[in-house]
Amino acid sequence: MRYAINPWMRPDRPVDVSLARRQWLSLVDAYRRHGHTVETVEPLPGLPDMVFAANAAVVVDGRVFGSRFHAPERRPESVPYEAWFKAHGFDVQHPESVCEGEGDLVPAGRWILAGTGFRTTPEAHREVQEFFGVPVIGLTLVDPYFYHLDTALFVLDEENVAYCPEAFSPGSREVLERLYPDAVTATREDALAFGLNSVSDGRHVFVAPGATHLAGRLADRGYVPVPVDLSEFHKAGGGIKCCTQEIRS
Repeated sequence: MRYAINPWMRPDRPVDVSLARRQWLSLVDAYRRHGHTVETVEPLPGLPDMVFAANAAVVVDGRVFGSRFHAPERRPESVPYEAWFKAHGFDVQHPESVCEGEGDLVPAGRWILAGTGFRTTPEAHREVQEFFGVPVIGLTLVDPYFYHLDTALFVLDEENVAYCPEAFSPGSREVLERLYPDAVTATREDALAFGLNSVSDGRHVFVAPGATHLAGRLADRGYVPVPVDLSEFHKAGGGIKCCTQEIRS
């Protein structure tokens, strides 16, 4: 590990690259088995965090708002992702402020939930609202282990979310309670197991197997948990959602 930009990254936790590749392929297989299309971006040497595709952009109605990473080590990642989008017929809007794509920008039906506190800035929230013309609701993260919104919250369907209340400031918790009175709330333990770094297609929830309490609550609500182990990626601070850029066209 050549650098550390979040509390999960530690030199005493080396990544088993072979196992990481097998785990990533298991995620791809899980998506395809459940009817989803998966495309990939060619990785570049020296950019290990490129695997966390969610941070590259946010796509709503076929419009792409790109990224401007907080950490200098990650800033070059924007170039290959922009090239991929352009090659597939998309234009990319460049943010003027620090903005880390779906890491902190979560499309949620009628609005976009937007995290701040560690990476993406409130100025970027305003840029996103102007670009998409969709209301943006700012939420403040307060725990460095949940430095991106997608580590503390994910969208279940057009009407509901799952989240960990402890990851948010008191005011942001009140906002979430008002917006989502029937939300699935997770414990900090499930969040630390990357249970909230999940992807839902409205029925199936691709979730870390260590988040057992959360998986049970999802099943009780009628969702179908699909466990996918990305434990090697947790060592870099990411999981299922971090590895997934959703193309909403």
